[in-house]
Amino acid sequence: MFTPVRSRVRTAAVALSAVAALAFGATATTGAAAAPAAAKQGPTSVAYVEVNNNSMLNVGKYTLANGGGNVFDVAVIFAANINYDTGTKAGTLYFNENVQRVLDNAASQIRPLQQKGIKVVLSVLGNHQGAGFANFPSQQAASTFAKQLSDTVAKYGLDGVDFDDEYAEYGNNGTGQPNASSFVYLVSALRANMPDKIISLYNIGPSASRLSYGGVDVSSKFDYAWNPYYGSWQVPGIALPKSKLSPAAVEIGGTSQSTVATLARRTVSEGYGVYLTYNLDGADRSADVSAFTRELYGSDARYTP
Repeated sequence: MFTPVRSRVRTAAVALSAVAALAFGATATTGAAAAPAAAKQGPTSVAYVEVNNNSMLNVGKYTLANGGGNVFDVAVIFAANINYDTGTKAGTLYFNENVQRVLDNAASQIRPLQQKGIKVVLSVLGNHQGAGFANFPSQQAASTFAKQLSDTVAKYGLDGVDFDDEYAEYGNNGTGQPNASSFVYLVSALRANMPDKIISLYNIGPSASRLSYGGVDVSSKFDYAWNPYYGSWQVPGIALPKSKLSPAAVEIGGTSQSTVATLARRTVSEGYGVYLTYNLDGADRSADVSAFTRELYGSDARYTP
């Protein structure tokens, strides 16, 4: 049996802090330029980190025993939220206190990963309030939210945005149900705002099945898309090349090492270019990580506290 979606308690749904005030238009000081990572042949490895419980810095603690390259290429801050402002009747970007702490301390929590050559993106998730990526009522509303996202990427020096259309609970607070145009307008505006940043799709929810509207298909505007069901193999239903897809998805410490290895072996044998992992914590997970690095890169993983 695979674990549907994520075996996690959504503490991000709790209002832990006031809505983050974004200084739109501000530009982050990104620090020193990223040092080139040691050469590594093989798929892109992605690590989601639940920052309510764990440090983003865990992603940078794993290297390949052969060659010293980073195990992980993309680190995902999990997760910001799309909330619903009942006053303005609009979706708005929200950070709980743990996400806000990571962003406010970008110099110590984000920049060290980037300086190793690891990309850091922000995942955005529904929050039970009726607002989601699939029910913006107009192109203007979608564009306004896209600007909040791109301004956040610029302000904190991030490398992109990940869309996870779960927990929106469309219809709450009198909000609309998913419509055909919303996500297309949102992704189009976001890509226009940040042409050189990562946009990724956690392939679940109404948005994932609404990628085309009015003659516009936004599939090609994504850099990556991945399977949302941990411990399973499922090719995302999006028109992207294999190099940008992860049909494999595993929970580190939650998916058996034999399954982790099998899914990694299949990733290589079937020519896919991405391998998705979730819930990297602060323990030494080198045995779990090595289960896939041996198949993807021909090397064990080394953990350095």
